[in-house]
Amino acid sequence: MQQADIRQAIAALGTSLGPDVLIRCRALFDADQSALVLGQPVSQADIAYGPHDRHRLDLYQTQGDGLAPILVFVHGGGFLKGNKGGAEDWPNANVGRMAAQAGFLGVVINYRLAPDHAWPAGSEDVASVVDWLKAHAAEHGGDPDRIVLMGTSAGAVHVAGYLKLAGARDIRATILLSGLYGYTPLDERDMLYYGDPALYPDRMPLEAVAATDLPLLLACAEFDPPRFQAEFLGLMQDRLSRHGIMPRGYIHSGHNHYSMAMHLGTADRRLADEICAFVRETTA
Repeated sequence: MQQADIRQAIAALGTSLGPDVLIRCRALFDADQSALVLGQPVSQADIAYGPHDRHRLDLYQTQGDGLAPILVFVHGGGFLKGNKGGAEDWPNANVGRMAAQAGFLGVVINYRLAPDHAWPAGSEDVASVVDWLKAHAAEHGGDPDRIVLMGTSAGAVHVAGYLKLAGARDIRATILLSGLYGYTPLDERDMLYYGDPALYPDRMPLEAVAATDLPLLLACAEFDPPRFQAEFLGLMQDRLSRHGIMPRGYIHSGHNHYSMAMHLGTADRRLADEICAFVRETTA
């Protein structure tokens, strides 16, 4: 499908979320992403980084010499669902492939889900992945001193939550795509992870993300729901107020909440180039 046709189809979907929109977005990229699986298969799948059956990660290794920077991708799913994908299920796995093709060690993870595993389980799992990489990444061609965390939607929340739990420990930078950081009220779905905000007002990672000195790439989509756009603008403004400068920011035209991560690795290189340049600069 031509890029213009994809943009038109995404624009027609508007800013809505839901299973039907997700399915229709996936269909736009199925042919291209399924073909790319053959060019960059998973190097090692379902490595355990912890005791739970969701504590699994896949590695996508580059062919370069020496130890490569590491890009860890944390999938979305509204706290309640989602997976890292694999050979037969390309969404989210495509980000690991993109990373390997760029010369990084790509790491795509699963994590525990709400409502059975509430706050701060997701961020604790991200911390466990970082710990595993510090101990084992060099065995797989990755530099444990050059880790960048990247998440989309709920995955961005868990990466932001990592900053709340661990600060700048053991990572070089963070990339947050369409996340929720605490600038808008929680909805019912969020409360399945965070609990009642009247009882737990300080669980959102707002302060940690706004205050950290770590390099930050913050992105949202042209057709993100208004709440996610408000979160993006809130964090940009907060960072400006606190640091006197905005973080690196990117508004991805022609994409929505789902397609922003789904299209990575395809011919539309705009966001991929921004991500890869950021990783190279912050791990140099």
